Amino acid sequence: MTARQKRMMFVVMLIAGVGLFIGLIMKALDENINHFYSPSEILEGKAPKGHTFRIGGLVVTGSVKRDTESLKITFDLTDGAKNFSVHYEGILPDLFREGQGIVATGVLKNDVFVADEVLAKHDENYMPPEVAEALKKAGKWEEGKMGEKKHPENVPVGEGNALPGVVNEAPAGEIK
Repeated sequence: MTARQKRMMFVVMLIAGVGLFIGLIMKALDENINHFYSPSEILEGKAPKGHTFRIGGLVVTGSVKRDTESLKITFDLTDGAKNFSVHYEGILPDLFREGQGIVATGVLKNDVFVADEVLAKHDENYMPPEVAEALKKAGKWEEGKMGEKKHPENVPVGEGNALPGVVNEAPAGEIK
């Protein structure tokens, strides 16, 4: 091989190595990014099944159901247009309550969102940006008014779950 051929081989191998490195980084980032979806987007089928993502909205008044025998809880989230049920097992944040804006991280399994983590907003004037955007899309956002709303009376309630297998009500002490 001539010196020119050796240089060309080195350049080709270098470009291939950099391309492989960038490809692996992009794949790792794509697998670890938690995308945000509103209840409406999930019901439209935009959310991936079997992959971790975040759902956010306001906890629908009267939807919180606790299992008296365990830490299991189910509740509905709304973006003002539609509702979607969330199942969670664990200790909820102290600020979790009906009418509260929350973001949950988890997986969509059999048309039910199973949360691994639930985060509640930290004061009356803060709204997670993703939740605020979902409320704006649903036409339920009043600029500068969200901190003034009295929870849980003024929480908009959507149309409800349209998916089969999503449990809205469970007998006391039992969550399906």
